[in-house]
Amino acid sequence: MQKFIFSFFTAFIFFVQSVSAQIENPVSWTYTAKKISAKSYELHITATIADKWHIYAQNAGNGPEPTSFIFSKNPLVKLDGSVKEVGKLETSYDPNFKSTLRFYSNKVDFVQKINLKSSASTVVKGTMTYMVCNDKKCLPPKDVPFSIKVAGK
Repeated sequence: MQKFIFSFFTAFIFFVQSVSAQIENPVSWTYTAKKISAKSYELHITATIADKWHIYAQNAGNGPEPTSFIFSKNPLVKLDGSVKEVGKLETSYDPNFKSTLRFYSNKVDFVQKINLKSSASTVVKGTMTYMVCNDKKCLPPKDVPFSIKVAGK
């Protein structure tokens, strides 16, 4: 009986440690394409951010990893300008980074306009890098590949 209790207790401790050691993921992403004219689209890369966490702007300030986007080459697509941020931009001095930082809480929509070179459907691919923090800690920067279907015609 003692061996059973010891084995059960040991298994329980390992279970608790494995659950608490899981990587946090306080940001979820959605990707959509919105047609704005015959061959023009807006690509929306939207972050939904868990309570008490924030994601840094593309021009974050000195210190943290800013959110950035790299779009893969696609012969059917021409980028129109740079990625715009739509959301409530917050600024705050961070003594850890000794810098005034710019970030978003709750939700932010990153919008890239594109023009199609033909009426064919295509897929826009790329990678975004972002960093997320709360009042107690920051998670390491994360690279996330994305893929957005753009319907032609």
